[in-house]
Amino acid sequence: MTTTTKPAAPVTAVAPNRRPGPARLALRQGRLEIRQFLRSRESVVFTLGFPIIMVLIFASIFDDDLGSGVSYTQYFITGMIATGLMTVSFQNLGIWIPIERDRGVLKRYRGTPMPKWVWFAGKVLMVLVIGVVMTALLLAVSVALFDLRLPSTTAAWLTFGWVSALGITACTLCGIAISSLARTARSGSAVVTPIALVLQFISGVFFVFTNLPTWMQQVAAIFPLKWMCQGLRAVFLPESFGAQEPGGSFELTRVALVLGAWCVIGLVLCLTTFRWTSRRDG
Repeated sequence: MTTTTKPAAPVTAVAPNRRPGPARLALRQGRLEIRQFLRSRESVVFTLGFPIIMVLIFASIFDDDLGSGVSYTQYFITGMIATGLMTVSFQNLGIWIPIERDRGVLKRYRGTPMPKWVWFAGKVLMVLVIGVVMTALLLAVSVALFDLRLPSTTAAWLTFGWVSALGITACTLCGIAISSLARTARSGSAVVTPIALVLQFISGVFFVFTNLPTWMQQVAAIFPLKWMCQGLRAVFLPESFGAQEPGGSFELTRVALVLGAWCVIGLVLCLTTFRWTSRRDG
């Protein structure tokens, strides 16, 4: 008796599970962070709406000519872009990270196999995207309603780019670092908001910087917001206006050095002080 043997089924090669690369992981986390941000109406309204509301109020009240053909709006927009970038990064992260820490989100995230850097990359991408959107809206409103003159040269736009990039990087790192000072979720706003408000008033955001007391100018010069404002003034104001700055010019080299130094300081503070768990968790 003969037996027939069935041909063996072809062996299908099983492709190994491919893990997404670093860039893909960062983009996924960034999309998640942006969705979470957009779901919080309060954050969206405050972060995107605050600079625009301030421009609408101040530009409608003050229409003075500051000299050299510079209107108050032309001067004021530089401070509002800088403070808007600070709000998106420093203030937003300093308030929301303690909330995530207090709710145990960071503790659970640390227990997953996901690399820790991915969480930070997601925060950075969220800040960059929201910062670009905020700046575009602010410029569009100012051009449409208050005849803001945009930069007319490539060099000015390049300056705008690197000042904004260095400024938002420094503020992002400092925002992550200062989040560790908040003992609870509720105290995050109490820690960060007063610092942000004081810096805005002494850094030439709401007032012409050289009209402030000398001691106030010296204190403001320690922190990055003043240098962000000064760098953006070099973009939106005529070159002759730089003679009215405390240093007699816009000092773009010094702006770059100070903002770069704050990026390094912020990174060191993040590496040495950041906590994944709340104080009660140890």
